[in-house]
Order: sequence, then C-alpha cells, then structure tokens
Amino acid sequence: MARPDDEEGAAGAPGHPLGKGYLLVPRGAPAGKESVDPHNGPKAGCLPLNGVPRGGPQTPLAPEEDTQARLLPTGPGEETQAVEGTLLPRTALSARRFVVLLIFSLYSLVNAFQWIQYSIISNVFEGFYGVTLLHIDWLSMVYMLAYVPLIFPATWLLDTRGLRLTALLGSGLNCLGSWIKCGSVQPHLFWVTMLGQCLCSVAQVFILGLPSRIASVWFGPKEVSTACATAVLGNQLGTAVGFLLPPVLVPNTQNNTNLLACNISIMFYGTSAVATLLFILTVIAFKEKPQYPPSQAQAALQDSPPEDYSYKKSIKNLFKNIPFVLLLITYGIMTGAFYSVSTLLSQIILTYYEGEEVNAGRIGLTLVVAGMVGSIICGFWLDYTKTYKQTTLIVYILSFIGMVVFTFTLDLGYIIVVFVTGGVLGFFMTGYLPLGFEFAAEITYPESEGTSSGLLNAAAQIFGILFTLAQGKLTSDYNPRAGNIFLCVWMFIGIILTALIKSDLRRHNINVGITNVDIKAVPVDSPTDQEPKDVTLSKQSESAI
Repeated sequence: MARPDDEEGAAGAPGHPLGKGYLLVPRGAPAGKESVDPHNGPKAGCLPLNGVPRGGPQTPLAPEEDTQARLLPTGPGEETQAVEGTLLPRTALSARRFVVLLIFSLYSLVNAFQWIQYSIISNVFEGFYGVTLLHIDWLSMVYMLAYVPLIFPATWLLDTRGLRLTALLGSGLNCLGSWIKCGSVQPHLFWVTMLGQCLCSVAQVFILGLPSRIASVWFGPKEVSTACATAVLGNQLGTAVGFLLPPVLVPNTQNNTNLLACNISIMFYGTSAVATLLFILTVIAFKEKPQYPPSQAQAALQDSPPEDYSYKKSIKNLFKNIPFVLLLITYGIMTGAFYSVSTLLSQIILTYYEGEEVNAGRIGLTLVVAGMVGSIICGFWLDYTKTYKQTTLIVYILSFIGMVVFTFTLDLGYIIVVFVTGGVLGFFMTGYLPLGFEFAAEITYPESEGTSSGLLNAAAQIFGILFTLAQGKLTSDYNPRAGNIFLCVWMFIGIILTALIKSDLRRHNINVGITNVDIKAVPVDSPTDQEPKDVTLSKQSESAI
C-alpha cells in the first residue's frame, strides 16, 4: 500500500480531496508542501483542481517558475497558466519497493554465483571434463559474449514490455540453466554444462540492466542511489559466494572421480533449488511499478504519451551524448578489468602460491565483500551529496592505485599481503559499479535507465572479453605481473577520459524543480500489470528556459 512521500508530497487534508493525485503548491513554497487550509479551503493565489485561478490577480512568473508551471499541467493534456501557484503531481513511496529490491538482488546473486563457480576451481573442472584451461575460461567468458548481441533486444523489451516481464525472463532462464547443468555431471558431458551456462548467460542480459531502472521506478530521490547500489550488491554478493563455496563444496579430489562427481552434483542441485524458489517468488511478488511515482522525475516520464517514444531514437540520442559516450568507454575499461581479474584470479594466485586453491577463493571473497562495502558507502554518499563526477573520478584514481599495489606485491611470498591488497582493490574497483549506473542515469535523463545501463554493461562485456584474453595470454606466456600491468595502463587511460566528462545532472534538476530538459515518453506499463495513470505532464521545451 502506497504511503505519501514526505520528500515529495502529502495527501490532502480531510474535506479537500485532491484531483488526479495533484497537490496544491503556492508560489515560493518548496516542492512537496501543501497549501490547503483545512478550514478555509485553498489559499488565495493557488490553482484549484479545474485550473481556474481563485482570488487575487494573476502575477507574471520568473522564467524558472514559468517553466515549472508549464511543465506541470492542471489536467490531462492541459498546461498551467502563469499564475502564483502550480500543481505538482502526487508522489508516494510504496512499502513493496523493498520486496521487489530483495527478490531481484537474490536472483541476481544466484546468476553471478553461476558465472564464477567454474573459474575459481578451474583446475578441478579441467581435470574432471578432460578439457583445456581455455575451455574452462570460456564458461565464464560466455557471460560476456552473450551480452553484446542480446543487449539491444533485451533493452527494447524492457522499454516496451516493462519491468515485470524482463524480471521474469531473467529469473526463469537462470532457473532453467541451473537445472540443465545438473545433467552434466559426467566427464564426457562438457557440452551440456556449456549449454546450461549459455542459458544462464542469456538470463544475465535481463538482469544486469535492471538496478538503475528498479531504483528509479520504485525509490525516492533521497534513496535512489542507495537502492541502485543495493541492487548491484546482490550481483556482487553472488560473485563473493562463487569465490567462497565452490572450493569448499568441490575440493580437489581428482584421484577419486566418483567422489568428485558427487560433490559437483551437490553444488549444481543446491543452486537449482534456490533458483527455482526465487523464480516462484518473482512470479508472485514482483510488480511492474507502484501506484504512485516515487519522484517528480519519474512522474514526468510515466505520464508522457507512450506514442512519442522511439527506442531507435533513444539509442541515437545516447550515442550523440558526448559525456555518456566517454562514460561508456571508462565504465567498460574499469568493469572489464574487474571481470578479467575475477576470471583469472585463481591462475594468478596459484602461480605464486601453489596448492592454495581455497585461499584463492577466499581472496576473491575478500575482494568482492570489500567492494560490496564500497558500493553501499558510495550509494549513501551520492544520495547525500549528488557529487557524481567527483566521486566517480576519485574512485577511479584509487582503483588504479589499488591495482598497481596489488600487481607489485603479489610475489612477496606472504599471502596475507595479497588478502589486504585484494581487499583494497575490490573496495574501489567493485564499488565503482553502481556509480557508473547512477551517473549515466543523471546525464542521460529522460532516456531509459535500462537502455543506458544496458549499454554500459555491453561495453563492460566487450572490454571484459578482450582483457581476459589478453591478460590470460600475457599471464601464461610471461607472468601475472605482465598481465596486471596491461590492465593498469588501460585504467590510467580511463582516469583521463573520466576527467573529461561534463557533469549535467538532468534527473536531479527535475527533482529539485529545474526543468531544462525535454521530457520524452518511456512506456512503463506492463501488458499484464496495467494501472490507471494519476498525473499527466506536458512536454517541456528547452527553449522555454
């Protein structure tokens, strides 16, 4: 059940019902504050629900006030006149938002666990299936490879068919892929485990682009970055569990093939049971959107005419946005480097610390858990300060420093040092992930968050594949230091490009009442979860500023 959002607006006083979910706001009053007198009715100078001024002469507005008034109409399809008061759409926060966020985070966790469960014990699966190490690496890299060609149909589906259907596809394919892998626990059935992993990689396409969309659709302006960080946190936690559990569940017992097959079966069937439960919960509890929008920015998007929206035009707009293109490259470099280090971590550690498979998994766990803490801290910080570019640049620089330290301390012979440097590296490198999503949502508003974050992830997958292949080749032909230096060079380039990004916080400006962007339609209604619209906002022209 939706409750009024204290930040955005409150329900009308008894005896003065609001029409179409609007709140009366007098001239000079902050957004979200009522101006309804419970005894005398609306105050003079305010706009009543039918749009006719009541009491007092009309007064010309300043340009910013006039822009706000024209953006927020008094009725469907109408524009507010230049009067002393304007009507703001009612916004509210739904308690269901926490359920939606939890379910998504958990099935994202299971998907990420399946991504890394092979590579962290790559030597075990290499011996069990009798294949080369490159074959095992491809069980992880297929996640990156599948994302690139499928991202455009996936984001089109998200924008045109809605959040709920996309979530069902992600959770359902993840469940199906996990069950297929249960039938691959024989040395000659490597192709079956690859088939199951391919399905899980397709599921990832419908998962990775959702955090910023879920945060925007369900959460208010003062919690949106934290919500996005929490959604990303689920994926990171899955990677952490993927580093921790496989070495424990499947120890290196290659001299006993039957015991090894039994251990692999336990891991696969356990994963499938959890994935099935989460798919059922997604079907039952995951809804398209709350009854009322959680923010003014979301209200503007939800109530624009759907026929004005063009997915093809949205893609073109994003690639014409120079700051977003720069962010696309820098995000791809940083996240691709993280994917490469995660995939090859076991090989890197075992080069210097032979027989330390379990500790290699624990180092990976340390890297990701530290990154989870970094993500949450960055999310809180963004909600509090809105310093998107500064925070992104600082985290990028510290990630680069962490990578340099990690590289040149690997061969000291003290594995505790690797735990510490890996934790520092993970804190900043993994903590960067939600920063990129939220920064993109700000500088590309009102384009779809699903499309912008989908393109960011596509860039990450492309760089991830290239970096993994290049770093793997350098590691095997020379040593891990050579591969890590290769990543350091690219991360330094990313720092320079990040410094060139122009910070234009469009979404934040809408939420605080600065309307200087076009409000384009983004269809958010699911065919299976239609709800009546509460507000309608007219299209805003930049020339009105």
